[in-house]
Amino acid sequence: MVDPAPSQLLLGTHVSIAGGMEQVFSRAGLIGATAIQVFTRNASRWQAPPLTEDTVAAFRAARQASAVRSVAAHSSYLLNLASPDPDQRQRSILTCLDELDRCRRLGIESLVIHPGSHKGEGVAAGLTTLCRSFEQICRQGGEEVTILLENTAGQGHSLGASLDELAWALERLDHGRFGVCFDTCHAFAAGYDISSSQGYEQLMEQVDRLIGFDLVQLFHLNDSKKPLGSRVDRHEHVGQGLIGVEGFRCLMQDQRFADCPKIIETPPGESNCHDLENLALLRQLAQP
Repeated sequence: MVDPAPSQLLLGTHVSIAGGMEQVFSRAGLIGATAIQVFTRNASRWQAPPLTEDTVAAFRAARQASAVRSVAAHSSYLLNLASPDPDQRQRSILTCLDELDRCRRLGIESLVIHPGSHKGEGVAAGLTTLCRSFEQICRQGGEEVTILLENTAGQGHSLGASLDELAWALERLDHGRFGVCFDTCHAFAAGYDISSSQGYEQLMEQVDRLIGFDLVQLFHLNDSKKPLGSRVDRHEHVGQGLIGVEGFRCLMQDQRFADCPKIIETPPGESNCHDLENLALLRQLAQP
């Protein structure tokens, strides 16, 4: 494992779009972020006002003037592309197409999407429905934006807690348009122990064998409030949860992911105090 120079790290947080999407870059500047994640619309509502040309122009201009080199979007929490309910599935497809179009217009490289829930129909049925949804989405647009499937903690009927499930879906999808967003908290809660160097390397051997490192295109760096294998998704600040510092040290010093953007998804704190502490620790852990 070899450390990239701190200035080369693609590291940052999920940033609020309150007050206008272009505001994310000034907020990123306050914490020294070189990579960010955003929502392109309200993540908790189906309806969203259209993007205006002024918003698009302001976002692109602000990005060009900033130090941010990687921007990902996270999809709406309402999406369930694996739903057995035809109405919910169709609504999810239309919303996903809208988000992909927003990313295209804004110049955002990738869209992170949870695989969804099979709602009791079973993993095989859910994954099959998910792939059919993506096939429809790919036929209708969004080719300029990479879709990143995010691993999950496995709460309820959620798909994507196991690497085998992600691998099954990815084998059936166009590799040129799909990749993986790897969330550390979700992996730990799903039963992958990355709290030690040995556990980290064992997991990465599986990632390489089942998915391939080239498809891992984004990391969510979240510690876990809940125990290993709890299947409960509760984020904690880096190094303060049950994963602990060593797991993040392994990832930050892993040359295989030196150029992969890494995003924190925990509350920023007053005056960004928590973001600043988390980012400072991660930069320190990146040092050999």
